[in-house]
Amino acid sequence: MSRLQARAPLRSVAPLLIAFAIVLLCIGLGVWQLQRLHWKEGLIAQREAVLHAPPVAPPRTLAAVQPLDLHRVVAEGTFISGKDILLHAIAPEGEAGFDVFAPLRTVGAAALGQIIFVDRGFVPTRLADAAAMRTAAEPAGTVKVGGLLRLAPNGKPGWFLPDNQPHEKQWFWVDLPAMAGADGLANVAPFYIAADATPANPGGWPRGGVSLPELPNNHLQYALTWFALALAAAIIFTLAQRRGAAGSRGGNGAPPLRRSPP
Repeated sequence: MSRLQARAPLRSVAPLLIAFAIVLLCIGLGVWQLQRLHWKEGLIAQREAVLHAPPVAPPRTLAAVQPLDLHRVVAEGTFISGKDILLHAIAPEGEAGFDVFAPLRTVGAAALGQIIFVDRGFVPTRLADAAAMRTAAEPAGTVKVGGLLRLAPNGKPGWFLPDNQPHEKQWFWVDLPAMAGADGLANVAPFYIAADATPANPGGWPRGGVSLPELPNNHLQYALTWFALALAAAIIFTLAQRRGAAGSRGGNGAPPLRRSPP
């Protein structure tokens, strides 16, 4: 048997193995996307249940903070005047401005930390320097603040964000310990409250209410795409094999060439 004849079986098996591996990989990725679909649906249902749950008081222990993320809470206290922190933000409409963070001194011992930062809402850049406007919009005396409990990130959320510059009063992401230090505050809670849109602040600014980003759920489309690729790979391989077999039969049945007599 020649070396060429010995390699012939390998040449016929190799395409089958490659096609089988591609189909198997695509099916596996499709199944994985279905698993991700079920996980994402559960996550969305859990978020909806939390957002529609009745409001509770701010947590009293550190262990109770994590489960209450995105839960509606109501805190009672007085705003500490002159301690606002403006954090760079973009409104849902695309307008540049700031989120106004104001420290709230809670009454009694209802919360973990006597002072809770409250994200009172968005104010456009054109009004950010109007200190009188923000002071007038700040409720006096004891108030009740309702909103979503939010956990601050442990560090800078992304490399694309600039670093906070407390000495320049430039804030780009929520850093509660640094914000407390810049305001000279102690005993600050390890969470903040994103205030509701109602009741509206006097003059309409800051504008409360948080528009949470929707959780994308495209896993079903991804799964169907992978299954379609697996089917396409199988069809292409089958057609290629049939064409090759037809070509072989046609080549074997051709009459041999004859030499013309001299």
